[in-house]
Amino acid sequence: MSIGRIVKAAAVQRAPVLDDAWGTVEIVLDSIKTAASQGARLVVFPETFAPYYPYFSFVQPPVAIGARHMKLYDHAVTVPGPVTEAVAQAAKSAGAFVLLGVTERDHGSLYNTQLLFGDDGVLLLKRRKITPSFHERMVWGCGDASGLTVADTSIGRISALACWEHFNPLARYALMAQFEEIHCSHFPGSMVGAVFADQIEAAMRHHAAESGCFVVNATGWLTAEQIKAITSDPVMQKAISGGCHSCIISPEGLNLVQPLREGEGILLADLDMSLIVKRKRMMDSVGHYARPELLSLAINSHASTPMHVANFGFKEGSNDGSSLAAQPADRTESSYSGTAIARSAAE
Repeated sequence: MSIGRIVKAAAVQRAPVLDDAWGTVEIVLDSIKTAASQGARLVVFPETFAPYYPYFSFVQPPVAIGARHMKLYDHAVTVPGPVTEAVAQAAKSAGAFVLLGVTERDHGSLYNTQLLFGDDGVLLLKRRKITPSFHERMVWGCGDASGLTVADTSIGRISALACWEHFNPLARYALMAQFEEIHCSHFPGSMVGAVFADQIEAAMRHHAAESGCFVVNATGWLTAEQIKAITSDPVMQKAISGGCHSCIISPEGLNLVQPLREGEGILLADLDMSLIVKRKRMMDSVGHYARPELLSLAINSHASTPMHVANFGFKEGSNDGSSLAAQPADRTESSYSGTAIARSAAE
């Protein structure tokens, strides 16, 4: 960490183009270019900004969301795919790191996914939200801990979490223990009203001070017309209004720029990386302030998979398993061959 190194970061609060995946992507590409033209080396977008956050699942009963859920499948982002290629090229052209939230489609399932692109266009991180919150569980599957990693980049050690993952202290500590320096976060915004915005502020400022890192947080925004398009019920319209709090926070838990709680815009702030040392000199949660002999974190970092391939030790030439060897399955002698697919509780 070089003393006096400055990194300019941007948090983007924009409205998506509902039901138009490429319309939203155009906003992403334009915002990257705009932020980079003002010196930003890191650009952070809202939660599942591409193609759009599934607000419909918050204001409609499960039985009524089928058509919109199916449409989200059609618009969802594949990784890799045309959307990731376009964003990668934009990041490379702008010379900026980009943290984009997407609804990812992986065959028959959707996931809340965070993508971190390097300033050379390389995809540095793809992680899925560990546990979708409340209504989101009808839309997205669960992620795993394989994405709880920190990317070591030319501008600092970059990490990411989405929305209420910040209320999972062990998920946050997993990144703190990897010495994150710039924490990228995002929320959907335009939900629940001022109380949600206040919760976001509390969570972001606390994490910055506890981790001793910078936090760059982006929330989404819905226009009045978009809210009416999602639901005609005035009560439900209030449920998807307000709740925005884009911000950029210092390692001391202080706002580096006035937070954006209403409307569209791009926040910009200089991150003085020497402030990390200033904070951690006093309180380093994973260093001199930690007591690992008393309290520590265990993590399963293996990617989840529904299928495992195991060697069952069939005798050579046996196709039906009738000559199953008595030896253990991990036997390595060449006299046995063949594989079978099995689920293993131990794995």
